[in-house]
Amino acid sequence: MLSDDQLQDLNRPLLDEHQFRYQYLRDLLARRHVDAQDVVQQLNAFQVAIPSWALGTGGTRFGRFSGGGEPRSLEEKIDDVALLNQLNGSSNSISLHIPWDIPQDVPALQQQLKARGLTIDSMNSNTFQDQPGQSVSYKFGSLSHTDAAVRQLAVEHNIECVRYGQQLGAGVHTVWLADGSNFPGQQHLRRAYQRTAESLASIYEAMPSDMTMLIEYKPYEPNFYSMVIPDWGTSYSLCQYLGKQAQVLVDLGHHLPNTNIEQIVGRLRHFGRLGGFHFNGSMYGDDDLTTGSTKPFQLFLIFNELVDAAQDDTVNQEAAVAYMIDASHNTKDPLEDLLQSVESILGAYAKALLVDRAALHEAQENNDVVRAEEILRDAFLTDVRPLVAESYRQSGGALQPVAVYRAARVRESLIQQRGKLSLSTGL
Repeated sequence: MLSDDQLQDLNRPLLDEHQFRYQYLRDLLARRHVDAQDVVQQLNAFQVAIPSWALGTGGTRFGRFSGGGEPRSLEEKIDDVALLNQLNGSSNSISLHIPWDIPQDVPALQQQLKARGLTIDSMNSNTFQDQPGQSVSYKFGSLSHTDAAVRQLAVEHNIECVRYGQQLGAGVHTVWLADGSNFPGQQHLRRAYQRTAESLASIYEAMPSDMTMLIEYKPYEPNFYSMVIPDWGTSYSLCQYLGKQAQVLVDLGHHLPNTNIEQIVGRLRHFGRLGGFHFNGSMYGDDDLTTGSTKPFQLFLIFNELVDAAQDDTVNQEAAVAYMIDASHNTKDPLEDLLQSVESILGAYAKALLVDRAALHEAQENNDVVRAEEILRDAFLTDVRPLVAESYRQSGGALQPVAVYRAARVRESLIQQRGKLSLSTGL
């Protein structure tokens, strides 16, 4: 982490321009009867969990190119997230993946998390890989497998994740299944679904009453003929089967091209079954690129639905939504990529907060298509970067996190500490 004096010194040459741009935007918004500080305060309160597996270089089946200085342990991952949170003030929690992040000393980890001002947000199970010495294989599925012994192993692994989550204070257990088939006739589609539902019920019964199960869906990959949980409707039906502690997780990359994700978000929020997000950027599928890098308007429209629901008294506000990043960085510095993603998320949220809800409602009720579209476009095209920067400043962070990260030569320092060839656990 940077010292407070070092951070202030790196912020100082950026401050005059920031204040000029922020004052201009504040005056502009005031003319629209929008209080800039109110928006900034809502940005201050918004937190995005950082995935432990994204702190190192990712890759594809064609290769992985480490940039060096990757975290070699869970403790070093926590230190890296603490640095990100110091720079942006919006990343105060971590998503862990078991078995990549099995805690070896829980009391010491708890002490480290407290000292760094961080929490563990969620636990993620892994039944898409066989582990060394595993008694049976997940090659043909896990929770949906035809063999009861395989299903039981997968159930026990998920319960193990729940137990780790209890020890570390995590409120969420996330389940994503690679289960499916590659060829017609390979799998009995209805029976696979039912076996999955029954397996999930065993895990659900083992969860404490204050933990939420998030059920993730994906239309294809690693199986390409069928996936057991291919869409939000299947996840929703499983949640209905399990109970109120089960919610749907929306991964932005887990959709077919051109899917109207914002409509899915609106439906799930309406049904009270939206439990969380995995944010990332996608051009074709599960690309796991920087959030907002290719489809910023879609990200804004998603947040437009979230803000609209949050301001609607008819929508149940009790269920919390868990915001997490899920990305893989093959060509970027992982920490720079995560800083960019958080900034895109905050920017989309800020723009959604600027939408004139009353005017939009009136246009929708009057079927004024152009007016309704222009209201959204006006908010989206507003340069909200000064609001995001002001949120960083008020949170004690860097006015320009990526620029400050580079100026402080953080990656070079990490390479010096950990080595050029250090590799993080994960894919």
